[in-house]
Amino acid sequence: MATKKKGKQVKKTHTKKRGARIWIFAAIGVFAVALIVLLVVGNVQNGQTTFDYTGQPYLGDKHAPVKIVEFGDYKCPYCKNFNETAFPDMQKDLVDTGKATFYFMNDPFIYTDSSRAALFAETVYHKLGNKVFWQFHDELYARQPDGAKYEQMDVYKPAFLEKTLKTVTNETNVNKVVKAFNAGTYKKGLKTDQSYVKKLGIQGTPAFYVNGKAFKGTTYDELIDMVNKAAKK
Repeated sequence: MATKKKGKQVKKTHTKKRGARIWIFAAIGVFAVALIVLLVVGNVQNGQTTFDYTGQPYLGDKHAPVKIVEFGDYKCPYCKNFNETAFPDMQKDLVDTGKATFYFMNDPFIYTDSSRAALFAETVYHKLGNKVFWQFHDELYARQPDGAKYEQMDVYKPAFLEKTLKTVTNETNVNKVVKAFNAGTYKKGLKTDQSYVKKLGIQGTPAFYVNGKAFKGTTYDELIDMVNKAAKK
């Protein structure tokens, strides 16, 4: 129901600031958290671009009038939270209804294994297709370790990623992905995502774009409103 979604946040953001990684939740009170969220959003408020959606994993009808892009990091707890709590509503209300296509792009900034996980996921998409990619995507977030201490730890090692992939596909497919991953076959796709991050000056994850325009709100209702307005244009 709409009343249940009204206060749901879709954008609690893991920020980047002069190379440091900080948690915006850290026992600082609701008002301070709100200020930081606004500052993070302000850093991308002018970001707008025309995306090339070719070769990007997606959900929904490619011909939908609205394109939503999420930039995420598989180690980002707020990305995990969005994927598990807000996205099911988004998929039901916007994607499954044909109103929007949802795309995922990588912004792996938290630690060295962020980039490894991003490249591995990119390889899964190109070798095994869209369906398996999203299964792996969800499973990887589900296996994200709980706790800030893991942020600066190399968690997503190759064996971890392979084991995760084995939960959604067979051994033959896993071997195909591992071979291409080790060869760096799909690094270009990851570099494409990172070029958008740099161009747009994205300062935190998750970050959302609706038809190329930065989403500056924080709640589900605000995102719904932005999508509805974009659909009417």
